[in-house]
Amino acid sequence: MVRGTRRYRLTGTGAFERVFRSGRRSEGEYVQLVSAAAASACGRVGFVIGRKALPLAVDRNRVRRMLRVALQRARPAIDRFDLIVRLKRGAPRADFPRILSEATALLAAVVLETSPR
Repeated sequence: MVRGTRRYRLTGTGAFERVFRSGRRSEGEYVQLVSAAAASACGRVGFVIGRKALPLAVDRNRVRRMLRVALQRARPAIDRFDLIVRLKRGAPRADFPRILSEATALLAAVVLETSPR
């Protein structure tokens, strides 16, 4: 994702509702990934990281940045999807790399499930 562009962001209440309603869920210990077919030319991503899970804004922003990097690395393969990355429960800062590795594994699984064989 190029900095400053909104091209890859899932924005608007309706967009989130559509993905939550029609998307497939992949569950991990910390992360839930909801994927649906892309509504536009390129896939977009939205994050749901609640204050209950991570009370400090600095922690929420750090996790969001880490997840954005993982999504950039997966980028041409996930362009056919609109994704929501949801943090299910909180974790101490020492476990943030586990959240990242779990999200990366879930992204790889979604791409492999839907790839043509």
